[in-house]
Amino acid sequence: MPAPSGCPAQRSTGWKVWNTREEMNILIYLIRGGNQNILINTGPPQDLGIINKAWLDFFGYPESQIVRTEAQLPQNILRSQGLTPDDISLVLVTPLQAYATANIPMFRKATIGISRRGWIEDFQAPFYHLHVPRHLRIPPDVNHYLQNEGWEKVRLLADEEEIQPGLRIFWAGVHHRSSLAVSIETARGVVIITDAFFKYGNIESSRYLGVMENMMEADATWSRIRKEADLFASIYDPEVFTRHPGGILA
Repeated sequence: MPAPSGCPAQRSTGWKVWNTREEMNILIYLIRGGNQNILINTGPPQDLGIINKAWLDFFGYPESQIVRTEAQLPQNILRSQGLTPDDISLVLVTPLQAYATANIPMFRKATIGISRRGWIEDFQAPFYHLHVPRHLRIPPDVNHYLQNEGWEKVRLLADEEEIQPGLRIFWAGVHHRSSLAVSIETARGVVIITDAFFKYGNIESSRYLGVMENMMEADATWSRIRKEADLFASIYDPEVFTRHPGGILA
């Protein structure tokens, strides 16, 4: 079940028009099964000031801000589902960006699953200049937790890995070096959740992302998702709530 935690910008009037605005959400997904509660991503920082200033400076227009209610804080989203952060056994992070990583230390009983390739190439040893500064990939306090108190909880994931029966990941690329696709077996078939496409129009109409690192990866990853998934969803698209009332995919 996804829950919204931010919604900057205006909705566009069409995919073929330049200089329009697209509404984007920042979603976290809750996977429940096998007596486990698993999260995909942890939501933006509790204090939005630093990330919002950076986005305003980068994009240059006032709509490029995260707007969040008190109910959309991750701890309150969990409370609405009868859970606390201590009830989460695993957090899968995609991509390594502050809107996904900022609340990792809240989940002190959880294993933290991160792409091994992304951990190296997006954060520890990038081999080319990245447009997002390091502190907005993994904030300093989160980095300190991951590399000290929480290090034994970190699980660096291979490009193809089964997390447990019915739950696996594969490296997606496209958007960031740390971008994963999370594949979940459900009663409705295989659900794949990823940041490798922003909106359904990307993957259904092969319209490339506005912010992406590799077009060839987009072709390969999107083709694989269309082939393997019965349902797929982005961590950004508000249309999830139209296609799946209440945000319940399966």
